[in-house]
Amino acid sequence: MWSVKICNELFNSYKFLGKFFITVDGNLDPVMLEKYNSYIKNLKDFLGDYLSEDDEDCNYIPKNLPGKVEGEKHSLQEYLNKLNKLIGLEKVKKDVNSLINLVQIRKLRQDRGIKQPSMSLHLVFSGNPGTGKTTVARLLSKIYHEIGLLSKGHLIETDRSGLVGGYVGQTAIKTRDVVDQAMGGILFIDEAYSLASTSENDYGKEAINTILKSMEDNRDDLIVIVAGYPELMDRFLHSNPGLESRFNKFIYFDDYNAEELYDIFKLMCDEANLVLEKSSEDYAIQYFDKMCENKPQNFANGRVVRNFFEEVITAQANRLVLQEDITDEELNTLTYEDFLVED
Repeated sequence: MWSVKICNELFNSYKFLGKFFITVDGNLDPVMLEKYNSYIKNLKDFLGDYLSEDDEDCNYIPKNLPGKVEGEKHSLQEYLNKLNKLIGLEKVKKDVNSLINLVQIRKLRQDRGIKQPSMSLHLVFSGNPGTGKTTVARLLSKIYHEIGLLSKGHLIETDRSGLVGGYVGQTAIKTRDVVDQAMGGILFIDEAYSLASTSENDYGKEAINTILKSMEDNRDDLIVIVAGYPELMDRFLHSNPGLESRFNKFIYFDDYNAEELYDIFKLMCDEANLVLEKSSEDYAIQYFDKMCENKPQNFANGRVVRNFFEEVITAQANRLVLQEDITDEELNTLTYEDFLVED
């Protein structure tokens, strides 16, 4: 049986190395980008349910591969508990829970044949990167499935590169293919504002029009969530009257504060069976305090924590590999020395 942890580490390593090699010279060749995206998509499809649902950057499409263990299923209450146990995101959780309550009552009225006003359930997720937008969207797809709103309850994540083609006619085909994959679940479009270009020769508008038609034709079994930076998302929605009328529910994802960033880091350590010495714990707390005091406008939040965590465990590996006899306690302990990677 394959290990979910190993598959995720392998997948993320290929993503990291691939991005490095296609941008190493400071230029991004569209042909190489297309090959990279195709490779990553094929790798996602192959690994399928072996990719963790909790990985912010991981998307999976179940394919029922021979010999593959089916993904674990949970009850509605278990998915709700997962949502409400997420670190931080208090306003997001409140808004999402209210939305879920609304959907449940609408579904009950529908099942009893009671008339109700039409309502768009498509969403705008706005906020900086690494604030859990994909994670919340994935949980929402599962919850909606358990309620009976969506027939499959999966999430298909895409962006401009997965929707827009390089020549006339290709974009509509690519977009319809992605929508078909998302039927019965949620289509999550990251950095959706990149589709709204002012250039007449840009095919992003074709992707938008195709998506809008698909939303209209499949309103009973497809939900679309568009995500990105707040100001850019406002500009995106105002670029097309059809977008404004269909996306009227907004959920804003605040940046994590220093305590929440430390909690995310500590959770990563716990999942990796790593403990912190008192001095290293103090260092980490101070590190995230300083990070929040000097964070840039487009702060990457959880992704910054992930990068810091990987730098720390790499420093630990570099320290331990020089020793001849390494105890289990040393393997599972992060020392103050391991945290000096930024100094």
